[in-house]
Amino acid sequence: MIRKLLCCLLLVLLAGTTAAAELVVVVSARSPITTLRAEQVADIFLSEATRFPDGGEVVALDLPIGSPLRDDFYLKVANRSPALMKAYWTKRIFTGRGQPPRELPNSQAVRKLVADNPTLIGYIDRNALDASVRPVLVVH
Repeated sequence: MIRKLLCCLLLVLLAGTTAAAELVVVVSARSPITTLRAEQVADIFLSEATRFPDGGEVVALDLPIGSPLRDDFYLKVANRSPALMKAYWTKRIFTGRGQPPRELPNSQAVRKLVADNPTLIGYIDRNALDASVRPVLVVH
């Protein structure tokens, strides 16, 4: 009974921690893209779209598997849990229809790489935002 109660308490605490971070989807400040809809972002990160709406090439960058920010991003933008994402990429890779986005260790690494390349898109904790990147979608 106590063990079950502790597990429930831990889940509540973890959920509270994940919800506290506000995510922003970012592109380089040099990119012509100023805003994207959640559906457009989901298509890019699921390799359903390889171009921005203006026709320019786009390459997505991801945070590591197991990262609370990553889990929150896919849940809110693509409506997919970590288990569904794993199944999705397993199928895409097996059928030769795509590879998951390149993973970087944290928001600062994503921001730095995105800032240097207008074809890249990533998501970061809002606290990591600076003038080198442009937010195109705020994820609540």
